[in-house]
Amino acid sequence: MGVTDRLDLTLRLVQGSERISVSELAQRLSVSEMTVRRDLDALERQGLVRRVHGGAVATRSREEEAGFSVREPWQAATKDRLGAHVAAMVEPGSRVLLDAGTTTVHVAEHLTGRAPLTVAVLSLQAALRLADCPGIDLLVVGGRSRPGERSLVGPLALRTLESLAFDRFVMSIGGVHAEHGWSEFSLDDAAVKQAGLAQAATTIAVADATKLGVRAFSKVADLGAVDAFVTDAAADDPETHPGGPQTLRALRDAGVRVAMI
Repeated sequence: MGVTDRLDLTLRLVQGSERISVSELAQRLSVSEMTVRRDLDALERQGLVRRVHGGAVATRSREEEAGFSVREPWQAATKDRLGAHVAAMVEPGSRVLLDAGTTTVHVAEHLTGRAPLTVAVLSLQAALRLADCPGIDLLVVGGRSRPGERSLVGPLALRTLESLAFDRFVMSIGGVHAEHGWSEFSLDDAAVKQAGLAQAATTIAVADATKLGVRAFSKVADLGAVDAFVTDAAADDPETHPGGPQTLRALRDAGVRVAMI
């Protein structure tokens, strides 16, 4: 896991708790406590967290400091490969629910080549990519737009999803852990994903390798709730992603089809 990605995940975990300890961060990120302390020092210098005895607390919201526009360029080539692979798994004529996230925006761009499709989106960024594309019947799920993320969440989004049925749900994820399953940093995002899982015949989860071995704040579902998982080849490298191999084994044991691109 690169330093920038690890700092982003550390910040998400800090902001998902009122107070989080160094030892818990080390466990969730599969790194040493020394690495966590160094990363917290870096985040404190940026004014994003405040160090307290044995841990840290957040000082600013993640939406204010590190939203979609900041994360979008990170590992863009990797995310584009993942997006192309996921789009190829969608059959023309399908009804697709597309989750919010930087990787799923790449999925949206490649879905234009799989038309005709009915695509419901939980992301204003994905809506912009698909608007006016020939063969794409676009539905923007209603809801509240989260500041910085522009993901659609809240009661209106949930009620809309509960009234629809999908052939495939393409789900992004904040963390996937061998023991704790699929999880998200935001309660609102987790609730929307749970609704998507309930309304779709099949679910494809997609995330780069930095999400493996991470336990985020709010559990979305057990590992077996997803049918397929697409990630990058680095996920199986214990040196760069210590939590990767164990999580991949657990996914396969749970019956999830894993593709590493």
